[in-house]
Amino acid sequence: MICFCAFQWCSFFLLFSTLLRSALAIEIDVNSVDSVKHAAWVFSHGMMDYYNGNQTGGTLGKFTWPYYWWEAGAAWGSLLDYWFYTGDATYNQILMDAVLGNVGPNNDFMPKSEVTTEGNDDQAFWGFTVMAAAERNFTNPSSDQPQWLELSETVFWSMADRWDTSTCNGGLRWQIFQFNKGYNYKNTISNAGLFLLAARLARYTGNTTYVDWAQRTWDWVEQVGFLDIDFYYFYDGASATDNCTDIKKYQWTYNAASFLAGSAYLYNLTSSDLWKNRTQNVLEGLHVFFDESSGGVMNEVACEAVQKCNTDQQSFKAYLSRFMGLTAVLAPWTYDTIYAHLVNTIVHGVAQSCTGGRDGVTCGTSWLVQGWDNTWGLGQQMSALETVQNLLINQVPAPYTASTGGSSRGGNGLRRPGYVYLSNVSTGDRAGAGILTSVVLLMMLGGAWWIVM
Repeated sequence: MICFCAFQWCSFFLLFSTLLRSALAIEIDVNSVDSVKHAAWVFSHGMMDYYNGNQTGGTLGKFTWPYYWWEAGAAWGSLLDYWFYTGDATYNQILMDAVLGNVGPNNDFMPKSEVTTEGNDDQAFWGFTVMAAAERNFTNPSSDQPQWLELSETVFWSMADRWDTSTCNGGLRWQIFQFNKGYNYKNTISNAGLFLLAARLARYTGNTTYVDWAQRTWDWVEQVGFLDIDFYYFYDGASATDNCTDIKKYQWTYNAASFLAGSAYLYNLTSSDLWKNRTQNVLEGLHVFFDESSGGVMNEVACEAVQKCNTDQQSFKAYLSRFMGLTAVLAPWTYDTIYAHLVNTIVHGVAQSCTGGRDGVTCGTSWLVQGWDNTWGLGQQMSALETVQNLLINQVPAPYTASTGGSSRGGNGLRRPGYVYLSNVSTGDRAGAGILTSVVLLMMLGGAWWIVM
């Protein structure tokens, strides 16, 4: 009798849990602004569950382990856009404190806590966030603090000064310092970061020096073979030790997304057929990331189907959604195609994936799986947030420029006087970095293949 009662109570509990999760499960009406904003609120709240940087024992600006510093920079960019799209300023002060707390002693997002293991791509994602702050007219820092545009320009020039012609006839290396694993690898995302920052700064400031840098970067990526112009596929990168001849042909959403948005920025600035055609070609090349058999759901094709996406890669779809949204505004003829990609992904993917966890609204990694796939994390929540909130792109103004209402000010496209862009690192820092690199390698052996190159 006792066993029977226990079984009854257990069955009741399971039924109650199922009904509760069904009640909590999010419904997204893509035709309702209020519904979309509510979904964005839910996903933004889920993101902040992973942040304790404003609590005792946390690190300002960084999310909880296992999320690396670069992804924190990306996450603050998502939350900045969340404010801009929805008008909800809940996280704005936390965001400002987090970003300004990581600018480093030279205002270049090379803080002492991160600099010895920092890559060019890491720095670029923090640069994207402060560039967005300028473009969105996010509250300007006080006059004794560095300004958003100034920070964007400093990041750009610190990266541009690392342009390396000693191998592969140009391009940025993945890592900044020689003592880090990956220094001998030239990857597309580092160069995509330089390209996109150049394009955004060109449009915001009107300074053609940035256009020249964007063109230089595109040309190099194409000439070295990281861009396959037959299909407009962007590949991961290659080792500089063999002059970039052995290209790793993994395709990641954030590479294509960065070149898509950068091309759209440059088209919007110049109205040239060159950048219009490049925008269209990259947009068409994105088909590889949308699964026709599932109704057109976005997926990380290099790792998702085989369930091998690591912590970083679980966030990549966020940047595809974000940069498609920017593209739809800056190159309006792309709007219908991009809107369809977002809607199909939400209706057939996000809405049925974000049904997990105790709260019933936790998102999984793969939106191709029917129902929640029993994975969770910052990247999963960020990807859902960006995909949903970019449905609101036609509800807000296009990114501002210095001549259309942008209030942030910088150095007019010039290098900051007296700043050494190739930051010096002490012998002690190098020794510490060597120890940390060894630890990271041991912990990441089961992760991304390029970690050990």
